[in-house]
Amino acid sequence: MQPVWDMDGTLIDSTTVVPEAFVRAVAALGGPPVTVADVIGSYWRGTNEVILSHLAGRELTAAEQEVYHRELDGRAVPAYPGVAGTLDALRAAGLPVVVFTGAGTRPAATLLRSAGIAVDLLIGGDQVKRPKPAPDGVLLAAQRLHTTPDRLIMVGDSPLDLRSARAAGGHSAAAAWGHMYDPAEPADVVLTRPDDLLAVIGCR
Repeated sequence: MQPVWDMDGTLIDSTTVVPEAFVRAVAALGGPPVTVADVIGSYWRGTNEVILSHLAGRELTAAEQEVYHRELDGRAVPAYPGVAGTLDALRAAGLPVVVFTGAGTRPAATLLRSAGIAVDLLIGGDQVKRPKPAPDGVLLAAQRLHTTPDRLIMVGDSPLDLRSARAAGGHSAAAAWGHMYDPAEPADVVLTRPDDLLAVIGCR
């Protein structure tokens, strides 16, 4: 099976960096006071543009949306322990590193670079019509990889990741190390650390 990785809370620990960037951006735009919890509670809405406009309480121009990118740029974001070695093992087995994230492609690329993670295929939330838990991103990954969804396994910490996999007819792997992990959410397999995936897909 070909893994498709979520980003935030799965590959990188953006628990504080991303929501704090939103909080600062809203303040810089003169929006209402928002907390980190407010930001996290808005993740389901979709891309950073949608979230920022929601938190600011108004539609924002493209120039105003740049504030978020400036707040995010240059921030250090670590990869979770074991991620680098797992991705290296996948590449050694001939499998590309594929990421499907609800974040926009541009901020996702910024965060992945900060964490030192190179990807072969990045699908951002701005490349699909409907955000997770809709199947759109998983289906697009299958299309671009010239395969079928049942050959993909979506690895993510959020229930939205697992639901998007099920909706697409793919497999789901819960990243139990992530901050959005909910043990009550059904998954085909639960991973306690990134390299657990290697045995699941037959790379170990």
